[in-house]
Amino acid sequence: MYNPPTILSVVLCHILLFSGLSLTEAAGGRWRLLQRSVGIPAMHMQLLRNDRVVMFDRTDFGLSNLSLPRGKCLRDPNANIKVDCTAHSIEYNVASNTFRPLMVQSDVWCSSGAVSPDGALVQTGGFNSGERRVRIFKPCPTCDWEEIQLGLLARRWYATNHILPDGRQIIIGGRRQFNYEFYPKNRATQKLFGLPFLGETNDPKIENNLYPFVFLQPDGNLFIFANNRAILFDYAGNRVVKTFPTIPDGNPRCYPSTGSAVMLPLKLGAKFVEVEVLVCGGAPKGAFTRANRGIFVEALKTCARIKITDPNPEWVLETMPQPRVMGDLLLLPNGNALLINGASAGTAGWEIGREPVLNPVIYHTNRPLGKRFELQNPTTIPRMYHSTAILLRDGRVLVGGSNPHSNYSFTGVLFPTELSLEAFSPSYLDPQFSALRPKITSPMSPAELRHGQVFKVGFTVAGKVDPKTVSVTVLSPSFNTHSFSMNQRLLILGGGKFRNRGKSGYEVEVTAPGSGNVAPAGYYILYVVHQEIPSEGIWVQIQ
Repeated sequence: MYNPPTILSVVLCHILLFSGLSLTEAAGGRWRLLQRSVGIPAMHMQLLRNDRVVMFDRTDFGLSNLSLPRGKCLRDPNANIKVDCTAHSIEYNVASNTFRPLMVQSDVWCSSGAVSPDGALVQTGGFNSGERRVRIFKPCPTCDWEEIQLGLLARRWYATNHILPDGRQIIIGGRRQFNYEFYPKNRATQKLFGLPFLGETNDPKIENNLYPFVFLQPDGNLFIFANNRAILFDYAGNRVVKTFPTIPDGNPRCYPSTGSAVMLPLKLGAKFVEVEVLVCGGAPKGAFTRANRGIFVEALKTCARIKITDPNPEWVLETMPQPRVMGDLLLLPNGNALLINGASAGTAGWEIGREPVLNPVIYHTNRPLGKRFELQNPTTIPRMYHSTAILLRDGRVLVGGSNPHSNYSFTGVLFPTELSLEAFSPSYLDPQFSALRPKITSPMSPAELRHGQVFKVGFTVAGKVDPKTVSVTVLSPSFNTHSFSMNQRLLILGGGKFRNRGKSGYEVEVTAPGSGNVAPAGYYILYVVHQEIPSEGIWVQIQ
């Protein structure tokens, strides 16, 4: 009879045998447990402009560990519990480390979303009662979810959303949906638009093209990656502009093979902006089918990087320190990326991931090939299927979720439902770098900026500063679920004028992004970076 190992034994084996690292031997980074339980597993996360994080899981799991306010109950004939008076969404206050229950009125399982220019979270799709819903959450102290019952034309489950230059969202794909639509709609967009590429990349048995990776480009087109292929797509003209090569190993990277992807930081200031995309991890062909038979093959150990603005772009493969599936790839304020969460065997799906990867990895975007990966200290909490991670304004990474079960399961399973929240502080927050850390003194948060505006950023740093080691970045907070952060983009602002403003005081003049193609209107976090050490960010609204 098979006796599953305990969580402690999994953790110890992984730390001692798989990574070969102890806390003191790893490169850096620190973990802190914030909450042992927030009542729900955080399957979806979004940071809002008031430093609150909206989280939710799904409404048909059963009863959560957090009650709704008296008198509030969800009634759903498709759920396990027909009348459910527990919460399946919360608002987490970063500053006070507290949370309050929210009430979603339809099933948000495997849904998608983006933040509109006014700072509201617009969230779409889901399962059963939620498949055509649009939900809106406004950042205010007492706000709760508002829902539009038939806000979508098609059922959207495992779709991807992206904010467009005009402030609308495009909603792409989903299970058995080889098309896209817009929200909000106007007379010209009150219809579905076909996207054959999604059908071409669909495996009828496994799919492997769900939650496609989508990035808005400076030329106004969309980079869309599904399965193991990518295109440049003109969504307004409904045409493929360019087809990119297949990833060399041919392995799938989208759900349920679930790798992760980012568009690397855009360096502004020049007339021509180079664009690179990085796709990391996933599971090899056949892994999902084999995992469902109890055979858990090793996850992919490669990242694939491509400069899509080259005349003849090609993917370049790199080897990660560990194989990883269901990992989250996040952009950091200093232009590097962080790979966190996930497993080293199996795939995404109910109870078919194995061997948690506990060490985050920093990917140094500007280092030479072969020298880009840096291991960080491990957590002790496995973050498997349905885990999440987002960057906070202070530079920490908020980590939650993990529930590879079709209900809440806390005992008798290999990886119990996880209700905790952790904060991971990357190595740039280690104490030895405190003297290098800038502090922004102006403008005041939240600051209003216009596209193309020249503005000044004041900051202090202990000691003398070489202007060549200072940059200003702006980051778009992302909607994170299923190992992909929708709408994630980091911009390195152009400029150059640098002034010394007295003892430890400095001022740098930079230019805001020039158009909505580069930075759609909305709320961003602005950072000053000194010798790769970022300040705490401030909120800015680009209009």
